Amino acid sequence: MSNNAPDSGIPSTISHFEQVEQSEPFVRLKKRHRSFVFPLAIAFLLWYFAYVLLADYAHDFMSTPVFGNVNVGLLLGLGQFVTTFAITTWYVSYANRRLDPLATEIRAGLDDGLAARNTAEEEAGR
Repeated sequence: MSNNAPDSGIPSTISHFEQVEQSEPFVRLKKRHRSFVFPLAIAFLLWYFAYVLLADYAHDFMSTPVFGNVNVGLLLGLGQFVTTFAITTWYVSYANRRLDPLATEIRAGLDDGLAARNTAEEEAGR
C-alpha cells in the first residue's frame, strides 16, 4: 500500500528526520522542554485539584470572609486565573530563552541537510 520506491524521496526524508530526532540537540531540546513542562503541569494540577476538593468538601473554610463580601473561595478561584497567566508568561519567557534558540539551530541544520540532499539529487539526475 505504501510507496517505498527508492525514487519517491519519502524513505530518505523519513530517515533524515529520524536522524534529526535522535541527534544530541533534539534530545537536549526535548529534555529541556519536558523538565520545564512536566513539573509545572503536575504542580498546577495539584493546585487545581486542591481548589476543587476544598470547594467541594471544605465549605466552612471556603466561605470564611476575608473582607466585605470576599471570601477565601473567591480569592482561591481568582488565584487559579492568576496562576494560569503566570505559568503562561513564565513558559513564554523560558521558551524564548532556552527552547527557541535550540529549535532554530535544529531547524537550520534540517534545512541545510534537506537543501544538500536536494542539490545532490538534482546533480545525480543530470
